[in-house]
Amino acid sequence: MAGDSSSGMTDGSDTDYGRARRVGDIDWTRWRAVDTATLVFVQQETQVLLIDKKRGLGKGKVNGPGGKVDPGESVEQCAVRECREELGIEVAEIECLGEHRFQFVDGYSIHCFVFRTGTFSGEPRETPEAAPRWTPIDAIPYDLMWEDDALWLPLLLRGQAFEGNWIFDADRMVDHELILRERIEVVARTPLAPATTD
Repeated sequence: MAGDSSSGMTDGSDTDYGRARRVGDIDWTRWRAVDTATLVFVQQETQVLLIDKKRGLGKGKVNGPGGKVDPGESVEQCAVRECREELGIEVAEIECLGEHRFQFVDGYSIHCFVFRTGTFSGEPRETPEAAPRWTPIDAIPYDLMWEDDALWLPLLLRGQAFEGNWIFDADRMVDHELILRERIEVVARTPLAPATTD
């Protein structure tokens, strides 16, 4: 999970997906997220680089580095930038293996692309956003992570592409659908325009 939460947003149509409690309640082909974001997992042999998230959505949880895509930035550029900002490392040869559509019951939504790499330079360091933690793959602290991570992170770490549709109430998973894929095509949909007050 990545990004910052806000409430009261819908998909721009007459459907308020914030009221959905089952993945079948949403037409995912029409669904549009408030934000587009990335997550990156650096894998080295039997370890993965995780972070203790210090601010934003998921503060206090363990996750991978990542965040919202800036205007004019590609999803891949965002993944590289977030690793630089959060951990002071430069990642390369990133591979997109996951695509998440997160709908929160408060109306917030996020479209997240998940990358894996074994190539980086620099020494991971703590920043105001995150503290690095190299973690053995067989000791990932799923109890400190978002509830969905235990379902898809093992797939990513073994190189399996996947797509997930998720409904959350705050940090509690309400419903989900996880689909295995041959590959993930990175196509970020246009996010919703910010609400205006006229």
